[in-house]
Amino acid sequence: QVQLVESGVGLVLAGGSLRLSCAASGRTFSNYSMGWVRQAPGKEREFVAAISRGGSRTYYADSVKGRFTISRENAKNTVYLQMNSLKPEDTAVYYCAAKPDRSYYTITSYYTAYDSWGQGTQVTVSS
Repeated sequence: QVQLVESGVGLVLAGGSLRLSCAASGRTFSNYSMGWVRQAPGKEREFVAAISRGGSRTYYADSVKGRFTISRENAKNTVYLQMNSLKPEDTAVYYCAAKPDRSYYTITSYYTAYDSWGQGTQVTVSS
């Protein structure tokens, strides 16, 4: 499994922006499709965004579409989640996750398919 470490803990006002980063180590990063998943207090995990190995394909949950952008830099072994126009309902612990894929173009939008997880980072959006 690949090891993942998120960064970008933040407290931000509604309408603000925040970028999360996730650094990978231990395996060849470009062999993994990546995803971001969040969990708010008392709620189930919600899949937020996914990106293919090469970065050409992305997926977004309806709740964040048009506001969040997932990207990756394989040379830096890092995946990002740019979050704009944040809302209080975006408050959650955000996890990055990795899934090995043979295809360069596969994206997976259900979190149970991912087998490597970071420790999570708290994002709080205040109104």
